[in-house]
Amino acid sequence: MGSMHTQSNYIKDKPVFGFDIGHSSLKVMQLDLSHTKPRLVGYGSASFEEGAVADGIIAEPEVIAKTTLNLFKNRLIGDITSRRVVMAIPSYRSYSRSIQLPNLKQKELNEAVRLEVEQYTPIPIDDLYIDYTLTSKTEDANEVFAVAIPRKIVDSYLTLTSLLNLELVLIETTMAAAARLFSRDTHSDIATVIIDFGSMSSDISIFKGNVLVTGTIPAGGMVFTKSIAETLKVSESEASTIKNRYGLATSKRQKEITAALEPTLTQLAKEIRRMIRYYEDRYGNDHPIGQVIALGGGANMPGLADHLTSELRLPVRTYDPWNYIDSHNFQEPGMADHPMFATVAGLSMVNPHEVFKR
Repeated sequence: MGSMHTQSNYIKDKPVFGFDIGHSSLKVMQLDLSHTKPRLVGYGSASFEEGAVADGIIAEPEVIAKTTLNLFKNRLIGDITSRRVVMAIPSYRSYSRSIQLPNLKQKELNEAVRLEVEQYTPIPIDDLYIDYTLTSKTEDANEVFAVAIPRKIVDSYLTLTSLLNLELVLIETTMAAAARLFSRDTHSDIATVIIDFGSMSSDISIFKGNVLVTGTIPAGGMVFTKSIAETLKVSESEASTIKNRYGLATSKRQKEITAALEPTLTQLAKEIRRMIRYYEDRYGNDHPIGQVIALGGGANMPGLADHLTSELRLPVRTYDPWNYIDSHNFQEPGMADHPMFATVAGLSMVNPHEVFKR
């Protein structure tokens, strides 16, 4: 989303930490990037009451601030040593698009991006923060990936960081954080579909060096839970247990769970196929999609990767962010919770030099 700092008093060698706020939980993490494998300095997570975040806006910043301070004081594993914070806005609350433009001077490029964003967003341009990344450049044309986020969402994050006496140096989408994490994978050179399963939605992107195509559907972990509860006539608490214990894996309950989730999973597969067709039409077949990565809290449902592999006819693997972190003798979360740290891990991998250059 672009840097949110004043360069004159920003020290580029001073560390930052990641801060990810979800539907009803938050996570923080700080990494030491001076090592070949980023070394864990500290991390933690905490839950808060639903409603404190509404439609992407931090509606009750005092509630989030209280939860965060309690986490810092009582529940951190390791330590958070910096006041400089990198945060993520839910991708489904942003508007993003790859745009092809003539080869323009910087000022003209800025204006051209603004005009393009005005065409594809339903919100008045003055109510948006806009940022873009140049993804390719030739003598005749530029391709940029533009992101627009409602000001009221960003401003609510600024209010929170002010309450916590933190310096917000960078704010980006959850999808950008996931892409940064994935870029450390040994197979990140393959054109890849990344599915980030959140609580309420799944953000889908196609990554080839940069994020090139994006999409979102209502297919998050809580959606899965509610579908199971409604179909099997059980409470949401029981449905959550069934989802996490059995999921789509082979079991005595596989048939009924699959039936409960089939409409959502069909919609997910349909959207992924649509995005792949768009990618192939726009970028050709020189770099075909070779794999699918599933991450985020909803990705840990048993049998999900195998189901998607069968549906998409592409290899699907669940992405564990902790494979790319040196835990440095700190206790890691339980294996089932590993995927849900993907966004905060990606945020924590922001190099301060990267921010300083913006």
